[in-house]
Amino acid sequence: MVRKKGSLILCGAFLFVAWNALLLLYLWGRPPMGRLGGEGGGGAEPGGNEEWGLIRGKGSRIDLAGEVIRLAEEVELQLETQKKLLKQIESHRRAAWSKRKDVGKRDKEAVTKKHHVQSLALQPLDPLLDHADSEPQHSVKSFAAVGPDARRRQATVTETGTRDQLSALARPPVIIPILVIACDRVTVKRSLDRLIQYRPSQELYPIIVSQDCGHAETAGVIASYGAQVTHIRQPDLSDIRVRPEHRKFQGYYKIARHYRWALNQVFNTFAQSTVVIVEDDLEVAPDFFEYFRAMYPILRSDPTLWCVSAWNDNGRDALVDPSKTALLHRTDFFPGLGWMLLKEMWDELEPKWPSAFWDDWMRLPEQRKDRSCVRPEISRTITFGRKGVSLGQFFDQYLRYIRLNTEFVPFTKQNFSHLLKDNYDEKFIKDVYGAPPVKIEELQQGGALRGPGPYRVKYSSRDSFKVLARNLGVMDDLKSGVPRTGYRGVVAFLHRGRRVFLAPPEGWTRYDVSWS
Repeated sequence: MVRKKGSLILCGAFLFVAWNALLLLYLWGRPPMGRLGGEGGGGAEPGGNEEWGLIRGKGSRIDLAGEVIRLAEEVELQLETQKKLLKQIESHRRAAWSKRKDVGKRDKEAVTKKHHVQSLALQPLDPLLDHADSEPQHSVKSFAAVGPDARRRQATVTETGTRDQLSALARPPVIIPILVIACDRVTVKRSLDRLIQYRPSQELYPIIVSQDCGHAETAGVIASYGAQVTHIRQPDLSDIRVRPEHRKFQGYYKIARHYRWALNQVFNTFAQSTVVIVEDDLEVAPDFFEYFRAMYPILRSDPTLWCVSAWNDNGRDALVDPSKTALLHRTDFFPGLGWMLLKEMWDELEPKWPSAFWDDWMRLPEQRKDRSCVRPEISRTITFGRKGVSLGQFFDQYLRYIRLNTEFVPFTKQNFSHLLKDNYDEKFIKDVYGAPPVKIEELQQGGALRGPGPYRVKYSSRDSFKVLARNLGVMDDLKSGVPRTGYRGVVAFLHRGRRVFLAPPEGWTRYDVSWS
C-alpha cells in the first residue's frame, strides 16, 4: 500500500512538471501581439497608422485589450488547475506518511507485546482490583491430573500477571452466582438474610436457591424474598432405590441427586462459568463475597487448585490466630461448606457424579488427582444447623465452636502470588521443617518454650497422628489418608498462642489411603 502511494506521488510530480513545460512552450511559440510580419518578415509593433490593433491574415482585425484579457483568463485557469494538482499531491504524500507511521507503530507494538509475553513469568500475580474486575468467561484452563505436563503449565502461570494483567483478564466482570442448597429448613431465612445483607451487587452475585423435598413452609420463606433471589425446585422428589443396608442413607442419596441437578441448572441452563455453593444452614462473613472475588483468578490460573473454600475445619477460637484475618492456606483436604467450583471442573466431575456421599467421594484420589483447595485461617462461613441427615455428627464437638470472621478484609487489593504451588511449597517446607521439633508434653507444659513458634510435632503413623491430634485439640479423622486442613500431610494450627505444625517425617511424598 505504501509503495502504491509513493508511485502516485511521483506520477503526480511528473505531470506537474510536464504540464508547466508544455505551457511555456505554448506561450513561447505564440505569435507576438501587434502587426504580423508581411512578406519582408518585419516585426509587428503597436502604433503607426493602426494604433492598438493587429492584423491577421487578410484584413482580419482583433481587439488587443480583449486578447490580453483572454490570455489572463487562460493563465488564471492554468494556475487554478496546477493548484488543485499540488493539493492532490500533498494529500497523497500525507496519507502515505501517515500509513507508514501506522505500520511502524504496529510493528513496534508487536515487538513490545512479544517481549512482554516472554517476560510474564518474571512478574508477580496480583488479585483483581475491585468488584467490577474479574476474568472473562471465555478464558479457561484445563484441570487434568497434575503431572509433569501440569507442572509445566503451572510454571507458565507462576508469577504471571501483575495487577494490570489480572485486571485485563478480569474484563468483562465475571458473574459469581451463589447457589443455596435448600430442603425443609425454614431457617434458610438466616442464611439468605446474611447473603443479601453483605452482597455488594445483585447483578454480579445472583442468588439461586435450589429447593428439594417439596416443603411448602420453606418454599414460602424463599418466595418472600421476591426478585432478590431466584427460586428453582428439584422436580424429582421420588425415593431412590438402594440396597437394603443403605435404606437409612436415603437422605444422602437424595442430596447427591439434588446437587447434580442444581449444578447442571447453574452451568447448563443459566450458562454460568463458576458458582459458590452454600447450604441452607450456613451463615456468611461480611467479606464472604470479597474473598471469592479475589480467589477467582487464582483458581483460574493455577491448575494444581480445584476449589476455593470459605471453611477451616480446625477453625475453633483456640486454634486460629485472630490477628491473621487475611491469612490463607492451601489444603489437600476438600473442606466444602461454602466453596467455589468452575464449570470446567464440573464438566470433569458430572459424568461420574456419585449416587450418594458426594463430599467423601470428592476426597478420593481419583477425583482429587493431587490437586488442592484454598482455605482461610479464619472461616468465612459457620454452620448453625444441627438438624440434618448427618444427625449432628461433629456439630456438638467441633462445628458449633468454629470462629466466624467479623472484620472485613479487602482481599481484592492484596497480592496472592504466594498461593501458587511452587511459591507456596518452597516457603511451606522451609517453615515446617525449619521449625524446632518438640514433644507434645513440652507444648502442653510450655514452660521451656520461648516465643510464639512455630514448633513442629512429628507423627509417623495413623495411630500416632490420631493420638496427637486428639491431645492437641484438632480433628483426628482422615479421608483417603488426608487429615482435615492437611497440606503435604501437615496440619497447621495454634496451640496456646503458638503456631504448631503436626507433621510427618521430612521427605514426605504421598498420602497412604489405608489410613482412612
